[in-house]
Amino acid sequence: QVQLVESGGGLVQAGDSLRLSCAASGRTFGRYAMGWFRQASGKEREFVAAISRSGLTIRYAYSVKGRFTVSRDNVKNTVYLQMDSLKLEDTAVYYCAAARRDPSIGSYFSPSEYDYWGQGTQVTVST
Repeated sequence: QVQLVESGGGLVQAGDSLRLSCAASGRTFGRYAMGWFRQASGKEREFVAAISRSGLTIRYAYSVKGRFTVSRDNVKNTVYLQMDSLKLEDTAVYYCAAARRDPSIGSYFSPSEYDYWGQGTQVTVST
């Protein structure tokens, strides 16, 4: 089991950047594929990005591709989400999640593929 803690959220203006971090408690971090999801007010949880255990396979939602970058540092037990050119519609609570194995091609976007979740960090984008 792994504990996940997100940080780095805040209030920014449209066009600004933020970098979210997700720190894992255990030394087995490298055994987990990691995903980022977000949930806006009144909406269901939405896939944002994912990175495989090796870091060599990366997936993005179409809505963030070209603006967001996911990366991981297995030595520091941390996964990052660099968010550039933020838009109003990016406003949401952002969650990181860990999967005990790399999701299949058809399932990487599914929350059910992930076994552990962080508490979330709020990102608010204003005009």
